[in-house]
Amino acid sequence: MVDVVFVLMLFFMASAGVQIVEKELSMNLPSGAGRPSDVPTTPIVVDIGDNGNVTVNDQAFGNKDDKGLNQLKAFFKKNIAQFGDKDPVIVRPSPDTTHERVMDVLNAAAAAKVSKLTFSG
Repeated sequence: MVDVVFVLMLFFMASAGVQIVEKELSMNLPSGAGRPSDVPTTPIVVDIGDNGNVTVNDQAFGNKDDKGLNQLKAFFKKNIAQFGDKDPVIVRPSPDTTHERVMDVLNAAAAAKVSKLTFSG
């Protein structure tokens, strides 16, 4: 009888020392809905013609006499206010465009605080 009590006591002491601590695992499962950051960007293509005309999506934003390009600045500011600064601006000067006109477009983009700008040929 003492042996049975001793074995039971050993069994309970051994099982009391082993405690299983459950921990929560954090998981981020993909959902069907996209996050706002997953929205694809739409590039803004700025074409500069041989004659100095500046167009965005076939809409004129300045001729060779408009050095300040105020309409282009306003377009950039409106676009950034409405959609944020995630949309890249691609400047496509024609081969015969003067460097001065390209700088006019870059200055307009800088004044509107365009953060993503690149060139294309």
